[in-house]
Amino acid sequence: MSIARSASSLQLARETRERFVLATEGAIVPLARAIRDRLTQLASEVGSARAMQEHRDDFVAFQGNASQWVSLAQTGWRKALGESGASGFHTSTSHTQMLRLELIGDEVVESNILSSRLAQMIHDRASFELSDLRLRIQHLEGTSELDGKDVLKPETLAKLLVEQWLAAGLSRQLWTRVQDTVQAQLVDVVAKAYEDANTHLVAHGVMPEIDLKSFVRRTGGAASGGATGPGAPGAAQPGGHVAPAGAAGATASVPGTFQRGGGGAPAGGSPLATARQRAQTALLNLKRFVTGRIGGDTGNSTQPASSIGVDGRGSAGGVDFGAPRPFSRTFAGAIADAEAAYRAAATQYLEAAGEQATMIQQSAVDLRRRSTELKKRAPTTADKATVEIVALMFQAILAEERIPFSARVWFARLQMPVLRVAIAEPEFFGTLQHPARMLIDRMGSCVMGFDAAAISGSALENEIKRVVQVIEQYPETGQRVFKLVFDEFVAFLNRYLTQSDTAQRVMSVAQQVEQKETMAIQYTIELRKMLNDMPVRDEIREFLFKVWAEVLAIAALRYGGQDEQTVTLKRAASELVWAASAKPSRTDRARVIQDLPQLLQRLRQGMALLGIVGEPQEAYIKTIGATLSDAFMLKTEAIPQAKIEAMAERLAHLEDFVSDSGGDADLPLDATNIELLLGVDASTIEVVADTAGARATEDMLAWANELQVGTWFMLDHNDRVSQVQFVWRSDRKQLHLFASADGRSFLIQAGRLASYLQAGLLVPAEEETLTVRATREALAKLDANPERLLN
Repeated sequence: MSIARSASSLQLARETRERFVLATEGAIVPLARAIRDRLTQLASEVGSARAMQEHRDDFVAFQGNASQWVSLAQTGWRKALGESGASGFHTSTSHTQMLRLELIGDEVVESNILSSRLAQMIHDRASFELSDLRLRIQHLEGTSELDGKDVLKPETLAKLLVEQWLAAGLSRQLWTRVQDTVQAQLVDVVAKAYEDANTHLVAHGVMPEIDLKSFVRRTGGAASGGATGPGAPGAAQPGGHVAPAGAAGATASVPGTFQRGGGGAPAGGSPLATARQRAQTALLNLKRFVTGRIGGDTGNSTQPASSIGVDGRGSAGGVDFGAPRPFSRTFAGAIADAEAAYRAAATQYLEAAGEQATMIQQSAVDLRRRSTELKKRAPTTADKATVEIVALMFQAILAEERIPFSARVWFARLQMPVLRVAIAEPEFFGTLQHPARMLIDRMGSCVMGFDAAAISGSALENEIKRVVQVIEQYPETGQRVFKLVFDEFVAFLNRYLTQSDTAQRVMSVAQQVEQKETMAIQYTIELRKMLNDMPVRDEIREFLFKVWAEVLAIAALRYGGQDEQTVTLKRAASELVWAASAKPSRTDRARVIQDLPQLLQRLRQGMALLGIVGEPQEAYIKTIGATLSDAFMLKTEAIPQAKIEAMAERLAHLEDFVSDSGGDADLPLDATNIELLLGVDASTIEVVADTAGARATEDMLAWANELQVGTWFMLDHNDRVSQVQFVWRSDRKQLHLFASADGRSFLIQAGRLASYLQAGLLVPAEEETLTVRATREALAKLDANPERLLN
C-alpha cells in the first residue's frame, strides 16, 4: 500500500533517478568505443577463412550502426526516466500486467535471455548498494516495491540496451559475441552509480541507518500469537517467499534484522542462479549482523553508532565491506607471529603418529587460542570482528570430515593469510568472486570427493602444499597472490585430472569424434550449397550428404585436409556428380564408361574408411550403378563443365569454408562411432549421447557450460548412481567427460548433460561451496552467541 509522501521527498527520489540515469548514460559512448575496439582486434586476427570473414562482417555491421545504437540507447534511457514515477499507480499497473497471460514469441524470449544475463551480472556486482537504494527510495515514495520498469532496476537498463541494439539493425549473434566486453565496461559503472545514489540520499538525511525491523512481513498468525522472527520457520521473506520449517541451513537468521534477498531464487530461476542468490544472501546476512553489533555496541566501538552507515562504513569502528582499511603495522606483526607459530605446529601435526582425529582437534584448539590472542591485540572493533569471523570459518573447514586430514591441516595454514587479506580488503566478506574464496572453494570441491589414501602423497596434495607455501611467502601482496595461485591451480587441475592413460585415451577419442562429426556436419552444409542449383538425382544427393560427407570428414581427420588420399576422395565427389548427370554426347558417355571402374574403386575405399563394408557397401554401389545407367538416357540439360570444375576446386579447399566451431548443430555420437571410426575399444567409456527431441532450457545449457573442472557430482545413469568428478570439457564444449572412482568414464554430450541437470539426474555433491558453508556455520554460532564477536 502506498503512503502519502511530501513533495520534497518525491522530488528527492526524482533527483536520485536523474543522477543515476545521467551517470549510466555517460557510459554508453565509451561502451560503443570498447565494442568497436574489440571487433577491430578480432577482425585483425588470423584464423580460418570463415572466422575471418565473420569477424570482418561483424566489424562492418557495427561500424555502420554504432552511432544509431548509441543515439537510440541514450534517447530511450532518458525516456525511461519519465516512465519511472513516484506514485502507487505504477505498482498497481505493474501488478495488473503480471496477471495478464500472453503468448511470447521466440525472438522476445531470446532477447530477454540476453538482457537477463547482463542484469544478473549487475545484480551480482552491486547487490548491497542496490538493496540499500531500493529501501531508501521506497521510504521516500511510501511504496512497498519499485515499479517493474523503474530505471533503478538493472533489468530496465539491460533490456533497453538489447532492444535498441536490435532496433539499430544489429544481430543477437553479434551481441552474444561482444557481451563479455559489454559486461566488463558497464557493470562497474552501474555499481558506482548505485553507490553515488546512496551517498546522495544519505547526505540528505535519508535513512543513514536502515532499521530493517520495520520491513519484516509477518505471517497471518504473527498478530495473534508470538511474533515470528526472520529466519524462524514460517517467517515471511522479501518478495513474499516463506521460509519452510527446517530451512535454517538455507537462510541463517540474524538477530534483530531482516534477511533481505530471501532464501531462494525468483520463480523460474535456474538452480545455478538459486545457489548464487543463496550464497550472496549468506554474505549479506553476515554483513548485517556485524554492522548491527558494532553499530549498537558503543562501549567497545571507537566511533559512535550514528557515524556508521548501513554498509558499515566508518573509520575505526565500522566494517567497510567495500573499500580497503588502514592496517596497523603492530597488528600485522602480531598476525605474522601467529602465522609462523602455527606453521611450525602444523608441521608437527602432519608428522605425528597419533590419531588423525586427535591431531585435528589439537590443530583446531591451537588456532582458536591464537585467534583469541589476536583479538586481544586488535586495535579496532572492526579488526576484532574480522578475527572472530575468519576464525569461525576456518573452524568449520577444519571440522569438515570429508576433507582428508592432511589437506585440512594445509587449509588451516591459510587462516592467517586470509585474515590479513580480510582486514586489508573487507570485500572478502561481500563477494563470492574474491580470489581467496575462489581458491579455497576450488581446492575444497576437489579434495572432498577423494578418500585420505587417494590424497596422501599425491600430486594434488603436493600442489595444495605448494599453493599454501607460495601464499605464505608473499604476505604483503594481498589478493594478488591468491589470484595468481588460483589460476595456477586451475591449470594444474586440467593436467592432473586427465593424466591417467584412460582419461588421455578418452579425451583423444572424444576430441577426434567431435572434430569428425563437426566437420561432417559442415561438409554436408557445403555440399548442399554446391548442389543447390545443379540437376542432381536424389539418390546421388542422399549418398553425398549422408555418406560421403562423413567419408571426407574422417579422411581429413586421419590424413589431413590436403593429404593426397583426402584430395582424391574429394575429387571423387565432383566426378560422381558429373557422371550421374545427363550425357547427351557420345564422347561424354565414352568417358564415363572408361572412368567408371576407377570411380567405383574410390567410392569403395571411402566407404571402407567409414566402416561401410559387405552388403551395405554393395547396396550403395548398386544404387549408384543404376543411377549412372539412367544418366545415359536422360534428356535433361547436362551440367556445364565449368560448374563441375568450380565444385572440384571448392571441394579441394573445403576446410577454408567451414568454421572452427560446431555451433548449435546436432552432434551424432555413440560408442559404435568411436570403435568403428577410430579403431578404439570403447568398453570403458559410457557414451551418453543427445536424444532426438529432448531440449533443455537455456538456463540449463548455460549451467552445463559453467561447470568447473574438479567438481564432484552424483550421476544417476541407467538406474545406477555413481559419484563422478568432472575432469574435462572439449574445445567446442560439445562433449564433457566425467570419471568415477571405479575407473569408468562417462562421455556426455552438451544437450544431454543439460537435460540431466534439469531432470536432477546429475546433482552437485555439494549444494554450496566450502567458504559459503563455513560462513553459514560461523553466522549460526554468532547468532546463538552474539557476545563472542567482540569479547
